[in-house]
Amino acid sequence: MHPPIEPFAHGSLVRPDGAAIHWETSGNPTGKPALYLHGGPGSGLGLGDYRRRFDPDRHLIVGIDQRGCGRSTPWAIDDLERLETNTTHELIADIEAVREMLGVERWLVHGASWGSTLALAYALECPDAVSELVLTAVTSGSRAEIDWISDGVGVLFPEAHERLMSGVNAGERGIESLARRLRDPNPAVRSSAALAWEEWETTHVSLDPGFTPGPLFDDDRARENFATLVTHYWAHDCFLPTGQSVLERVDELADVPAVLIHGRHDVSSPVGTAWRLHRAWPASRLHIVETEGHGGPEEMELTMTAIDGFLPAPE
Repeated sequence: MHPPIEPFAHGSLVRPDGAAIHWETSGNPTGKPALYLHGGPGSGLGLGDYRRRFDPDRHLIVGIDQRGCGRSTPWAIDDLERLETNTTHELIADIEAVREMLGVERWLVHGASWGSTLALAYALECPDAVSELVLTAVTSGSRAEIDWISDGVGVLFPEAHERLMSGVNAGERGIESLARRLRDPNPAVRSSAALAWEEWETTHVSLDPGFTPGPLFDDDRARENFATLVTHYWAHDCFLPTGQSVLERVDELADVPAVLIHGRHDVSSPVGTAWRLHRAWPASRLHIVETEGHGGPEEMELTMTAIDGFLPAPE
């Protein structure tokens, strides 16, 4: 990985609806533009380790905290009445607003996990803005993937899945029940649902060879905000057009160079999605890491190599 660096600029871009989107730039101000899209939904940029995947001497590195999380404001849990306006369409509009503000014509887009779904959706809607894609722990936001990670994988963890679904009403889709509880007027109901979701997240990733036991969050607000955004997006099939999943539209990206990187042991998001994308995408390359799950050090090294591989040859 490249050495750690700090941003040379950052700011908050206020959108027409009042949401303020945190952005930051690092690396070389005149380098090849590259955008990072974080996972979740709702994980945020965190401490900025993503910057190490880009060559700081040759990339202009752009990071965005997606609306409702990180250093973007307001947080989802502080604006529940307007949560329905937090959609993939709005995230794409936010990305475009940041691109235009920075004066970037085209950029390489790197997304991890949910960030790979968002990167694909963005490339489909704004093809002229994307030069290449590097996708790690690949997801496409399909209902089948969402139902697997929230329900199907319960065949491997029946005890934990039963606890997760203990509050589901008869005939109600599990993920929709969780999203409803995380918007309940009663703070105790929301807190309990957030804890249940965190337990489930740490359960279905536990077969990952690099798994470290322990809670995902030390902060109650961060835990609830993350759970609220994840279940909100998944309950709405990631706000992707019905009948027009990323997999069904991948032919529109046929000529966009891409590298897909995925762990063989990824139980949460099985490698089949990356495989199907690759098979339908002539300009893509697929790397399957046999010893890792949903992200890991070898996947990050391959991600860095793929990103650097799209740099122009030195003169």
